[in-house]
Amino acid sequence: MSAVIAAIETHAHRTADKLALYGADWECSYEDLAKAIKHTSVWLSENCDTKRPIAVDMANSPAWLVLDLALASAGFTSVPLPPFFTEEQRQHALEDCGAAWVIRDANPDEESFQIGPFGVVMIRNEAKVAIIPEGTAKITYTSGSTGNPKGVCLSQSGMEAVSRSLVDVIGSDYAGTHFSVLPLSVLLENVAGLYTTLLAGGCCQIEAAHSIGFAHSFMPDFPLLVTSLRNARASSVILVPEILGGLLGALETQEHGLEAMRLVAVGGARVAPGLLQRAADCALPVFQGYGLSEVASVVALNTPGDCDPATTGRVLPHVRLSIDAQGEIVIHNPAILGYTGSATFDTPLYTGDLGQFDDNGRLSITGRKANTIITGFGRNIAPEWVESELLAEPQIGQCLVYGEAKPALGALIVPSGFNVDNAALCAAIARVNARLPEYARIKHWAKTMPFTPDNGLATGNGRPKRILILKEYKKMIDSSYKTPGQTVSFFERLVTETAAEQQMLLQVPQIGDAMQGKISLETYTAYLTEAFHHVKHTVPLMECAKANMPASKAYLLDALDEYIEEETGHEEWILNDIGNAGGDKEAARHSTPRFGTEMMVSYAYDTITRLNPVAFFGMVFVLEGTSTQLATGGAEAVQKNLGLANNCFTYLKSHGALDLEHMKFFAELMGKIEDPEDQDAIVHMAKRMFVLFGDMFAGIPHNEELENAA
Repeated sequence: MSAVIAAIETHAHRTADKLALYGADWECSYEDLAKAIKHTSVWLSENCDTKRPIAVDMANSPAWLVLDLALASAGFTSVPLPPFFTEEQRQHALEDCGAAWVIRDANPDEESFQIGPFGVVMIRNEAKVAIIPEGTAKITYTSGSTGNPKGVCLSQSGMEAVSRSLVDVIGSDYAGTHFSVLPLSVLLENVAGLYTTLLAGGCCQIEAAHSIGFAHSFMPDFPLLVTSLRNARASSVILVPEILGGLLGALETQEHGLEAMRLVAVGGARVAPGLLQRAADCALPVFQGYGLSEVASVVALNTPGDCDPATTGRVLPHVRLSIDAQGEIVIHNPAILGYTGSATFDTPLYTGDLGQFDDNGRLSITGRKANTIITGFGRNIAPEWVESELLAEPQIGQCLVYGEAKPALGALIVPSGFNVDNAALCAAIARVNARLPEYARIKHWAKTMPFTPDNGLATGNGRPKRILILKEYKKMIDSSYKTPGQTVSFFERLVTETAAEQQMLLQVPQIGDAMQGKISLETYTAYLTEAFHHVKHTVPLMECAKANMPASKAYLLDALDEYIEEETGHEEWILNDIGNAGGDKEAARHSTPRFGTEMMVSYAYDTITRLNPVAFFGMVFVLEGTSTQLATGGAEAVQKNLGLANNCFTYLKSHGALDLEHMKFFAELMGKIEDPEDQDAIVHMAKRMFVLFGDMFAGIPHNEELENAA
């Protein structure tokens, strides 16, 4: 029997009413949890006609945990599908493991099986039988650095050995309220978080990702995460370094910390000493660890009673580990039974990680064997070391260090927020260089768009996919070596040279109030009406640019076709939003645009036909960049203030997620434009468009005008 389920039943017998699971207003005692697991297990056994793997394609919720343990209780092999997988990766996993069923969250109108207040449905999946090792309880898919995800087959006892060891080294007295932040399909959260907490008799709190700040995984709302942790009085949490950095950034702006927090375990990548020091300054008890999927998550961990922040802590009691002559970490008793497609796994496991023990027997990770950079001067450098120092700076959200066979290192830098300018990044890199020896300092750098699971440049836990990024940004990296310091792409020049005009736009009162949600329903519907009048011209403007594009610029036609396909029909979204908000959509359709809107659209047509059709991309830059800021900064605030439903914000909210990816595409496209005249035309168009877009907003009746008119 599963040790976790046995522990739940023991806790239910001893303290039946003790809270075991909470989330989305569902309170579940240990007795209730034991019953829910048994009830769900019976449902699975009665409805699944085969013991082939069952995939779990569900969002974070208490039902996920109940289902996970019910699958183990009924003897099924579960296959958690991470929410960050692309559809292609998801289909690969389903076929690779031979899943016979997929269980997902039910839609409101579907007949479903109830786990507490949560509905789930089970759907037959047509896949060929796959070879998996006997005794496999869970197949966890690691997104890896390249290619398709790989299925790691684990036994229930192998996973629970990790949880038992964690309880032994941390102590059951730390089992308070564990708050899940990472996706439950990630083994670290599933095994080290949920299983460990339940073994020790604590409470697992699991909320929907959007409600705790992760509506957009690549742009988390860290103040909301802080509020969620504080309201829950969470005592433990598991994070990756990138989320820790964002959490600290939010805490550092607030008067109070997380007083109830007793243990913040951090894994997934090396944690810089500077980041740990920032945590200490915020009185946040952070403990660094090390692990991998093949060992069912955790291998070593610092603990409250045994901690050296310079290391990843002591190896867990059940793990047998050594370091070979080349410095590679070797696990002699990994939890892995095998990979999908093979029946067994031959030990030991060569991890590919480089490490060393200190004099007190604590383990440190120095890098990846395959990632080591050998500079032109013959110095071997683990990029993870330098990257961790860069990530310790609050201004840097992501980074990747390069420099193979070059005299000096370079770095691709992703700012931690929209408000981080080049000067702040320069200062952050200078601080890092002051802490590093000469041979490991960053001499060349360039700013990039985020590396995310959605664009395929990061794994699910935020680790950059090094090989793919180096390939994606090869041109920029090569260019960076021409001069020291920052390499400014044309896209970056566009951002910099239009900064004054962008600021003018953001100072328009209507926009300032919208960002705070302080606008009336009349102002919002008036904005949507003007948006309709310029958005309905988006596709015609693109067609006009295509028609006027000279043959020498034919490489831009594919990009315009892609934009046309993406933008077609958006004006109807806007009209539907108007109707759903209580306005007259047909009246809006047939209304006359305000003067500012008319001038903006007319200027765009004139520039494309009279001057340079390539200039159109200056308008793209303005509209997509501004709509992203309005969507992410203002839509939620306006919705909350006006009390409107989600179907009143389909246009704005779609741009919050959509245009971040569009901007990455746009930045790459701008990298292909090398003609100085075309570059100047785009910059000129963008400058004018920021002013004209501001005039459009300024022409919309404002709250004060509406009040005076009334």
